[in-house]
Amino acid sequence: MRAAVLTVSDGVHAGVREDTSGALLEELLRDEGFVVERRLVPDEREEIAAALRALAESAVLILTTGGTGFAPRDVTPEATRRVLDREAPGIAEAIRADAISRTPHALLSRGVAGLVDSTLVVNLPGSPGGCKDGFAVLRPALLHGLELASGDTATSHRQT
Repeated sequence: MRAAVLTVSDGVHAGVREDTSGALLEELLRDEGFVVERRLVPDEREEIAAALRALAESAVLILTTGGTGFAPRDVTPEATRRVLDREAPGIAEAIRADAISRTPHALLSRGVAGLVDSTLVVNLPGSPGGCKDGFAVLRPALLHGLELASGDTATSHRQT
């Protein structure tokens, strides 16, 4: 399966910071058997939305890192909402709920999740710790969610 990691960061895009969060997410996804594509954009709504649309053409999963806080240039959730067909609020809520036990700053996270056609998009924080913890929350339900999103009728889940 193909996945993508989209790093949203002015600093990384300008070459003044290293993309440690993107590298970590790539490693976590490869450990789960995904073939991973990485992309980097600055904190610009249109560039984020365009990258999400392009990546959704070939990936079943897109994890973003960065741009989910309160800073004026943190616009990843707004750009993500522009391209989503359906939101999956339980994912973002679960990631925030888990993070609150570690830091009160989790209250400031505005990340969203949802589907672009059958591609799952999940916004994660810009820190390696936030990415690692967020992925740990997502991981147990990830493959089942991707099966459902793809329309896989062989999955054991039956809706009532």
